[in-house]
Amino acid sequence: MHDHAPDHDLPAASAPNPLIARLEQEFGYPRLCSAQDMAEFLARPGAHCLFVPGDPRRNLETADAAVILPELRLTFQNTFDCAVVDDAIEAALREETRALKTPGFLFYRDGAFLGAIEKVRDWSDYLARVTHILSLSPA
Repeated sequence: MHDHAPDHDLPAASAPNPLIARLEQEFGYPRLCSAQDMAEFLARPGAHCLFVPGDPRRNLETADAAVILPELRLTFQNTFDCAVVDDAIEAALREETRALKTPGFLFYRDGAFLGAIEKVRDWSDYLARVTHILSLSPA
């Protein structure tokens, strides 16, 4: 027997994950594709969270993290803004911050790295860690 389904209905291997795309389209999170994009985003006043998704095809936690981030932001009453880190700068950023595991949330204030939450966690762990990270002063 042959499968006669048309190939054009299959998702492309490089198609964006719909939950990550939702962060950009529905929530308006910018995608940071270069060091300049990141520097400009981090130069804004206030606290910032960079979402480092990793490879959503290989890491099933990425989709969960993409759902968790807007909920965290809402829980913390929008005290931080968010952006999605593009593949083009992800590896360098992970190396620079030593936050090597994905998915990850990297927090900054005044351009300074405050801390990271790597991998998916229990909700209570997110609440405690984000509270702690946001209480830190930039170095």
